[in-house]
Amino acid sequence: MANQAAGVSFQEEYVVNSRGLKLFTCRWVPRGEAKALIFICHGYGMECSITMNSTAIRLAKAGFAVHGIDYEGHGKSEGLPGFVNSFDDIVDDCSNHFTSICEKKENKGKMRYLMGESMGGAMVLLLHRKKPDFWDGAVLVAPMCKIAEDVRPHPLVITILTKLCRIIPTWKIIPTNDIIDLAFKEPSVREQVRANPYCYKGRPRLKTGHELLTVSMELEKRLDEVSLPFLLLHGGEDRVTDKAVSQLLYEVASSTDKTFKLYPGMWHGLLYGEPPSNIDIVFADIISWLDERTALGNSRLEREQKNAEDDGTTKAK
Repeated sequence: MANQAAGVSFQEEYVVNSRGLKLFTCRWVPRGEAKALIFICHGYGMECSITMNSTAIRLAKAGFAVHGIDYEGHGKSEGLPGFVNSFDDIVDDCSNHFTSICEKKENKGKMRYLMGESMGGAMVLLLHRKKPDFWDGAVLVAPMCKIAEDVRPHPLVITILTKLCRIIPTWKIIPTNDIIDLAFKEPSVREQVRANPYCYKGRPRLKTGHELLTVSMELEKRLDEVSLPFLLLHGGEDRVTDKAVSQLLYEVASSTDKTFKLYPGMWHGLLYGEPPSNIDIVFADIISWLDERTALGNSRLEREQKNAEDDGTTKAK
């Protein structure tokens, strides 16, 4: 699946994680020197190479090298479909893969951005928490900092399911509305997602639901710890993740460079689930934000070089 006609080349390979599972990874590379690196994190039940292909092509055509990975149990990666036994494990998988790319010789001088939608937005915030000074910025698209009431089971049901997940963690019995119908405004996109064999469409497994709920609740309590530059985007009619918590993240995050855009009338799937005219608006904002920060230069790299020089001076003494 090469996008040579668009001036973008696509490559894919598998890596093996610490638990011995093969994980699918891919990259979209523009012609010539890339402006910066972007690491995309997909949502729950989704994958990178098909559903996020249009997103990656837009970014690569704008001059960025884009890298993705399918989480364990998602997309083309190994693991029980739709099963997240430990969110910490998939954070480690993403961190290890993304870091290895950043540390390649040809990438050391490039700026590094994270971009995540929905559950992928939660992934971005956890990657930032794991390495607070490593990333140069983030694009958060309807991040899962709180699961909206429309898709959240009743508290009594949550209590029962939490107990059951210790006994039957992989069972698909969490009652929830059809996320595809709630997330994507365009009927043709819903059909594409349903037809995509790599998207998980069963009911959430018990342990997966527990992990997603636990992570979103923890993130909501620690929004003030977010310190990297970020662009936060949310649809005004989102019924999957809570836009009020995105507003709260914008208000309380300790970042000195933060931007929040709420799009009236738009739904959850801002990157590919809206009519083309809306998607154009969203990507104009994203690419403008990335270009502005990339043009300002790499303050992280300057800081790292200064620290290395200071260490060298100290050792010389």
